[in-house]
Amino acid sequence: MGFRKKNKSPPVLSHEFVIQNHADMVSCVAMVILLGLMFEVTAKFAIMFITVQYNVTYTLDDRSEPLNFYHYGPKDMATVFFYMLIAIILHALIQEYILDKMNRRLHLSKTKHSKFNESGQLVAFYLFSFVWGSSILTAEDFATNPTFLWEGYPHNNMVFQVKFFYICQIAYWLHALPELYFQKVRKEDIPRQLYYISLYIFHISGAYVLNLHRLGLILLVPHYLVELLFHASRLFYFSDENKQKGFTLWALLFVIARLLTLTLSVLTFGFGLSRTENQGFSIAEGNFNVLTVRISCLAAICLTQAWMMWKFINFQLKKWREHSQIQASKKKPISPKGRPSKKDSSRGAAANGVMKSEERTSPRARKPKAS
Repeated sequence: MGFRKKNKSPPVLSHEFVIQNHADMVSCVAMVILLGLMFEVTAKFAIMFITVQYNVTYTLDDRSEPLNFYHYGPKDMATVFFYMLIAIILHALIQEYILDKMNRRLHLSKTKHSKFNESGQLVAFYLFSFVWGSSILTAEDFATNPTFLWEGYPHNNMVFQVKFFYICQIAYWLHALPELYFQKVRKEDIPRQLYYISLYIFHISGAYVLNLHRLGLILLVPHYLVELLFHASRLFYFSDENKQKGFTLWALLFVIARLLTLTLSVLTFGFGLSRTENQGFSIAEGNFNVLTVRISCLAAICLTQAWMMWKFINFQLKKWREHSQIQASKKKPISPKGRPSKKDSSRGAAANGVMKSEERTSPRARKPKAS
């Protein structure tokens, strides 16, 4: 982990050296980019990494103040790269100063230790993203007007908060890929984490590129709330295994979130976008409102929700079997450890008497008489 003090320093550029000092290395790269702002020659390149690009200003006759909006473009990859470095640094700080200290107090096993670190990092991210996304939805009045999801498509113009939100989302989930190496994630846990990391990158990037950021934002906020509740409940469970009430609430909200996602997706792609006036495919205008794209997007969302429900049902069945086994083991009758019965004691006494008589009558047991 970054920022850790070790007694023994591994060889330079070895795997252990990179893992222990990756946050320091990343901090140096981010510092070099920030220092580029100090020089006029490199400032224009450094700004491309730090600030949000593709600003567009509109001036209206009825408003004295101009309106600032943002588009997306290739330069966004540089901004995503910089904030991916920031995410790696923050990940190391949370791990070092919060999660590692809690792990030392709890004395968890290796399996629980890995899951505790995963849930701890995700709780911080989900909480921050949920609060941020909710504030954007409140400011833009997305929730009060469902037709806002498809009216005026393509939604080329993004306010600063919306674009920066998507930049940070993509950067965070991209940073999660090298963290699998930096955090020494167990081999059996890597496929599971790769699945959901890839799904996040695919869906968030798709909503960003296809100008569906309104739908993506309103679907991410309730989903992050459900995931926040799950990982927070898992943290409480690792601290005390009797604290399992949070999983019941999570199961209820999980099903509601899946139904909400499917409903809004079908409403947007099946009814809203199909009836808008601006139909067509144009990369220059950012218009992807054609039947093929709509069906592909809806199919991707439905398949993802079906896969999540399948994993959810298997998880609940596994918990139900474990609970049934525990209850069955408690109901098994335990034989009392009492004294042996009179019949058994008489048999034992008879056997002992036979053994003693045999010892007295056996020729080996007789002692020779002294002459």
